[in-house]
Amino acid sequence: MNIGKLAASCGLSQSRIRFYERVGLLTNVMRRPNGYRDYPPEAAVVLDLITTAQEAGFSLEEIRPLLPDLNRGTPDALLEALRLRVEKIEALQTRLGRSKTVLIAKIAAIQRMPKFVKSTLKERPTSSPQRSNKSSTQTEIVLEEKMFGEIAVSEVSKKDGRRR
Repeated sequence: MNIGKLAASCGLSQSRIRFYERVGLLTNVMRRPNGYRDYPPEAAVVLDLITTAQEAGFSLEEIRPLLPDLNRGTPDALLEALRLRVEKIEALQTRLGRSKTVLIAKIAAIQRMPKFVKSTLKERPTSSPQRSNKSSTQTEIVLEEKMFGEIAVSEVSKKDGRRR
């Protein structure tokens, strides 16, 4: 099969097919006496599998080890690689779901706080009659997460970091 027919059958450009051949992803390409490429029928299957793997997020370097099977027309290694990719995606989705749940719980806990606590969250200077110099201690309210989403409020000295 010539490159024009192959390109039309798999929906790829001729330059893309030549690129895959040049980088060693598409093998078993014969040359006719006139120098034209002659692709075997399984080349369309190999190109389709390469395209499928790329759409699934595989780089060309990740596809390369799968090619001995692909060039023989058996996608077993690709199928296994795709299954492993799905498992990794599912694990990531699970972790993201847990993170989302924790964040939603923290947002809800902060929203349930009494208004007087919310209003004291802004930085505030403390006036101390004993200290009137530049190094006067200022405090801020710090929220700490406790177990099970409880919120505790404590004052922390900006100067020395000690809790009061």
